[in-house]
Amino acid sequence: MADKTWRTYEEVAHYLLDQFAEQFGLDHVAPKQKVPGHESGREIEIDAKGVKEDGVGFFIVECKKHKKRLDTDKLDAMAFRIIDSGADGGIVVSPMGLQAGAAKIATSQNIVSVQLNRDANEFEYVLRFLKNVMIGVRDFIHFQDKATVVKVPAPTQQEGMDPGA
Repeated sequence: MADKTWRTYEEVAHYLLDQFAEQFGLDHVAPKQKVPGHESGREIEIDAKGVKEDGVGFFIVECKKHKKRLDTDKLDAMAFRIIDSGADGGIVVSPMGLQAGAAKIATSQNIVSVQLNRDANEFEYVLRFLKNVMIGVRDFIHFQDKATVVKVPAPTQQEGMDPGA
C-alpha cells in the first residue's frame, strides 16, 4: 500500500498557513489548484496558493515531506514555477529546511522556508518560519458526573410536623 501521508501533510500545511496567513503578508491561503504557466503554456499544479492582502498577487506553496534538507534542484524547479506563473514568490514547507545552496536560491526568488514537523496535524504541530515558532498542543480533559440517590422517608406528625402549618 502506498504511503499517502504526504497528502495529509499538504492538507495540514495548507490549514496552518491559512491560520497564520497574516504573518506572511497574505489574506488567505487557498487549497491545491492549477495555475497557468505564462511562459511554458502548461498548467502548473501547486499544493496551495497564498493570496496577497491586496488580492492582486499570489505566492506558490509547495510541500515537500522529505527526510533530508531540500537541495538546489528542488528550489531551482520551484523558482522556475514562480517565474512561469508570474507569482510574487513562494513558500516551501518541509520538515528539514533547506541546504545552504537552496537557501541562496530561496532568498533570490522570494521563497520563504517553513519547517513543519513530519507528524503534524491541525492541533499538534511545530511550525518554524521567519524567526517565529508556532506550537500547537492538544490535551484532553475528562469529566465524570456522579449522582447518588438516597431515599429519605417523609417526616411524620410524630416527628414534630404540624399538618396545619
